[in-house]
Amino acid sequence: MSVLRVGNASGFYGDRFSAMREMLTGGELDVLTGDYLAELTMLILGRDRLKDPGAGYARTFLRQLEECLGLAHERGVRIVANAGGLNPAGLADSVRALAERLGVPVRVAHVEGDGLGAAHPGALAANAYLGGFGIAACLRAGADVVVTGRVTDAALVTGPAAAHFGWAPTEYDRLAGAVVAGHLLECGAQTTGGNYAFFQDGDVRRPGFPLAELHADGTSVITKHDGTGGFVDVGTVTAQLLYETGGARYAGPDVTARLDTVRLGQEGPDRVRVSGVRGEAPPPTLKVGLNRLGGFRNEVAFVLTGLDVEAKAALVRAQLEPALGKIADVRWDLVRTDRRDAATEETASALLRLVVRDADQQVVGRALSGAAIELALASYPGFHVLAPPGKGAPYGVFEDVYVPHGAVDHVAVLHDGRRVTVAPPQAQDTVALAQVPEPPLPQPLPPGAVRRAPLGLVAGARSGDKGGDANVGVWARTDDAWRWLAHELTADRFRELLPEARDLPVTRHQLPNLRALNFVVEGILGEGVAAQARFDPQAKALGEWLRARHLDIPESLL
Repeated sequence: MSVLRVGNASGFYGDRFSAMREMLTGGELDVLTGDYLAELTMLILGRDRLKDPGAGYARTFLRQLEECLGLAHERGVRIVANAGGLNPAGLADSVRALAERLGVPVRVAHVEGDGLGAAHPGALAANAYLGGFGIAACLRAGADVVVTGRVTDAALVTGPAAAHFGWAPTEYDRLAGAVVAGHLLECGAQTTGGNYAFFQDGDVRRPGFPLAELHADGTSVITKHDGTGGFVDVGTVTAQLLYETGGARYAGPDVTARLDTVRLGQEGPDRVRVSGVRGEAPPPTLKVGLNRLGGFRNEVAFVLTGLDVEAKAALVRAQLEPALGKIADVRWDLVRTDRRDAATEETASALLRLVVRDADQQVVGRALSGAAIELALASYPGFHVLAPPGKGAPYGVFEDVYVPHGAVDHVAVLHDGRRVTVAPPQAQDTVALAQVPEPPLPQPLPPGAVRRAPLGLVAGARSGDKGGDANVGVWARTDDAWRWLAHELTADRFRELLPEARDLPVTRHQLPNLRALNFVVEGILGEGVAAQARFDPQAKALGEWLRARHLDIPESLL
């Protein structure tokens, strides 16, 4: 059967608004996808729905469709997006109303059943991560636009692929290939040079969005429209492949993809072939993301300029201690951004950050802000703050739990109103997850001269969040660099280089085909991104910190 060209126009809720039009006008496409959901987004949509029961979906998607729905219809491009959030039926109705107002004859379907709020009454949002076969059912029935609630990000690609090629639920290798392609597309421009460790390899001022040319055997080519910015090479694809993953088994509701089988090859300019992907039966359970309100949070950053920074910080802490005694969670961080004999006031200054959390908004709000601002004329010399503390803002807490496939009613609501239940896999068609045995290490480099230098001179990295955990994927650009990296960067050395992980569980996974190591750091993000327990709450820059650390690197690699 023909190649299926699937593009992406959104990697998160708030991504480039014009991307949908750019993808529709930039070249040929069969399907255009959009990923609007993340753990934090579900919390935001949950709060929206508290104010308005008719809300709960990504309104940006509707505004994009207002200028692009007719264009997609003219070009025969189907649109698949998870913008339905907590209210996919509501979004589908809004799309129909928009299409009628615009006079565009499109068939709109949606997927539902992910919402499990009734089973988790304390949660603001409780949603299972569904697979792609509900999307496939909608497309097979003739839908032009399919909106979903919480599906896996990769399902936006596996669904169209299964529909187009007629894949059965047990064709695991093909499905796994589509999962990998979906994972490579889901974050938009991160595959075309955005947020890339070696960004200076190309012009990434305005990277284009990626697309995948999918084949019936599950292989794909990752590329972008001609003439768009950024670049696609083995490095950009490797970086995204490692993003927010764990071990060699990448589990999903439809299939477990074996990341240790992925092979990448540069096929031409801005074209990377993805092949060799093996798949296994999915695990017997579905992941469910739970978002709840954790309480209220407040923050103030004191600016400490010039001499005696530590003594100034100690004074502020002592002065505020009486006001903080009733607060459940108090965190101080002294960030030494100051330099000796600095040429500017800013570079002569350090920051003392105070972050407080409590179930009582009053405790972290007016009581704290009053105590902090009252110090304005009664504390250390040069007292000022970056901004006055506010009244205390609510924060969220994320956790994941697992339920049997049969606990979820996965339903495709077709464009004509028919409801099609998507059967869960049978018990005999699931396999519990287990760690893949560690592959043998490559031969070490022969002994030779070394030089103290940053890791980033020979390795790339990309990091991200998964609930309270973070992952850091590190890859080498040459075979010799891989031989050194695989021996040098152990889990213990990782902890040494990143002291914030020193007392945390760190698991290292090898992916030799990618010349890569993937580290999972448990608990470094506390209760998740919405809790904002850390300076970098989504661990986006954890990999860049690692690349900036110095090691003894063989001179032959430098």
